[in-house]
Amino acid sequence: MLATAATCLCASLALAFLLDPYDTGRTPLRFANEGVRPQGPRTAAASRGRDPAFRGAIFGNSHIQLISPERLKDATTIPFVSLIAPGSRPREAFVLLNWFLRHHPKTAEALVIGIDDFWCDADPALPAALPFPYWLYAEGTLEYLGRLMRFDVIEEFLRRFTFITGKRPVRARPDGYWDYEDNYLANGNIADPGRRADLGIPRALDMTNATGRFPAAERLEALLAKAPPEAALILVRPPVYVTALPIPGSDASRADAACRDAYAALAARRSRSVLLDWRIDRPEMRDPDNFFDHSHYRQAIARLVEADIAAALARIR
Repeated sequence: MLATAATCLCASLALAFLLDPYDTGRTPLRFANEGVRPQGPRTAAASRGRDPAFRGAIFGNSHIQLISPERLKDATTIPFVSLIAPGSRPREAFVLLNWFLRHHPKTAEALVIGIDDFWCDADPALPAALPFPYWLYAEGTLEYLGRLMRFDVIEEFLRRFTFITGKRPVRARPDGYWDYEDNYLANGNIADPGRRADLGIPRALDMTNATGRFPAAERLEALLAKAPPEAALILVRPPVYVTALPIPGSDASRADAACRDAYAALAARRSRSVLLDWRIDRPEMRDPDNFFDHSHYRQAIARLVEADIAAALARIR
């Protein structure tokens, strides 16, 4: 009985490894249909992040999500992929950055990273808020194999088989872009009379990291040692509505400035690197029509940030 069970388990594991349910590239097989079926970015990034078609990548969460890889490519000629994960924090971004660099050790040309409030956390553990499939991006094969027998992964087997054997299967968008405007518009956010009133209420995060240490910045600098030295680095402090900025002169304002300076210093120490600070009071940040909420801006703002990124790349490349 035990021998039969062990045989079945080994056979299932071998099948899972060969099917490569999330297209990590670990299987020796090659399939006619590239990529993965439509699914969430946390798992789809395993396929997108190793795609040799891309030489630039965008990392972060929904605060950098509207930056379009396609428009950046048009402006810079660098083919970009968006490896954002909504609701994620630095820990997840490091995993995806490491994955991209592992698969582009000599071809990574530009890295765009959204540096929001969570990158200023004093906690060296850099805790995540939501589940993330760290095992999918593991450097060791054993760790990957050990998690292939999860129920949700087993459920993916049939979907994967249908995708790789289908004649014209629906593929997830290769560049990973996900425009959240449609979601907000569909739920009536813009038409909601309470939205403007809510934006008028100050809602700055309680940023009290006065330690002078920013563990995420230290981890990021160490990880960037794996990037090709000629790869450009753009650190973006994402825009927020003016009432989400800390009150000038407050402890939060001083902590925010210290965090900004830490990342600016990182950029200054590395060649072809720059910090773009959009977390400031400027006219666009006072227009409620440019924001869905305090930290999620609309396309009009995204276009301005993209132009800034493209201009920075033109200067430092």
